[in-house]
Amino acid sequence: MKTVKFGGSSLATAAQFEKVGAILRQDPERCYVVASAPGKRFSGDIKVTDLLYCCYDLALQGQDFTGPFTEIRARFDEIITRLRLDFSLEQDLNEIEARLREHPQRDFAASRGEYLNSKVMAAYLDVPFLDAAECVFFTAEGAFDAERTNSVLGAKLKELPRAVVPGFYGALPDGSIRTFSRGGSDITGAIVARASQSDVYENWTDVSGMLVTDPRIVPDPRPIGVITYTELRELAYMGASVLHEDAIFPVKTAGIPINIRNTNRPQDPGTLIVPQAQEQPEGSITGVAGRKGFTVLTIEKDQMNSEVGFGRKVLSALEECGVNFEHMPSGIDTLSVVMASAEFEPHRQEIVQKICSTVNPDAVSVEDAMAMIAVVGRGMVRRKGLAARLFTAIAEADVNLRMIDQGSSELNIIIGVDEADFEKAISAVYRAFCA
Repeated sequence: MKTVKFGGSSLATAAQFEKVGAILRQDPERCYVVASAPGKRFSGDIKVTDLLYCCYDLALQGQDFTGPFTEIRARFDEIITRLRLDFSLEQDLNEIEARLREHPQRDFAASRGEYLNSKVMAAYLDVPFLDAAECVFFTAEGAFDAERTNSVLGAKLKELPRAVVPGFYGALPDGSIRTFSRGGSDITGAIVARASQSDVYENWTDVSGMLVTDPRIVPDPRPIGVITYTELRELAYMGASVLHEDAIFPVKTAGIPINIRNTNRPQDPGTLIVPQAQEQPEGSITGVAGRKGFTVLTIEKDQMNSEVGFGRKVLSALEECGVNFEHMPSGIDTLSVVMASAEFEPHRQEIVQKICSTVNPDAVSVEDAMAMIAVVGRGMVRRKGLAARLFTAIAEADVNLRMIDQGSSELNIIIGVDEADFEKAISAVYRAFCA
């Protein structure tokens, strides 16, 4: 049994609905469908969710939102008409419009694209529609209530051999709508997969799985065939993911594989995300990803390694200012703390002053404009020569390494380079391991 989630680009038009219908008919094991709101139909188009946000903003200001709401009506009318469905959303649309005028609520407005599109999908497939507000729950504080959701949703799905469930939202204890963060339909798909005890969670989008690296930097990079949950987290941390990060946890808990597929190329196998996988062949990696915008604060002090509590005191200065640290490579007499520049900058002087007064260092230096790159692969720590190959590739690309951080992780090696060398370094690593 499979749970399948289709993204906004997969459900933007009637033609895309027909592709989805063909995919579902091709495999009868695809029992539960999670639908997103209609996305962009072409470059420059507006997503239905963005139109709904626009309606909410205008309603909150007491302004007329007839224009964008008429466009929403037209989008759904076009899909229904072209699919030749004997079905209407008129009553739902009227009720949504009335609620926005009388009592605008942001999460309610944002969720209605998924709600309406799922109703259309259920009518198109001739299967039951199951409103997420009846089976996906949040606590009064707004946190996702995973166990209650799994219990109630699981019971409902046992009674429904097939169903369409809208993504992105659930309900608070008082029945009002609460949404996940943007892209939360991925999370709903994982929740449904867990509750239904599916064998596979298929996440259908507009790309044929994950790529080894960013195609904006390396033209036409190789796809990733198999990746573990842990590797995905490592790459997602650096921004390389086609899947909402929080969607990993419900299925990881249940040991359910995720298959990222392309609605427009259903013949492609996509990327399979699994709990465990065999180590890769010698000389290969799973992926390389990175981000700019880091700052390195380096503290020097003779014999700091013998000073009990030194690291705690340094990190306490960050904690008191509400700043997270990303990495902390160290030597005998030096300690470096890597932070996101956007977090560090507002507290720069305060943090430096706290460190100076707390640990009395010999010197403190701050370097900005650093990029971090993660080279990820299974069993990297046990593969001889891999690090040498990486550093040789970086050197031959005339890139200076500002930081190296591997620690005890067997999954990745993280390097720091100047932001100006970021793209050059990514390309060099890809050529060394994947070209």
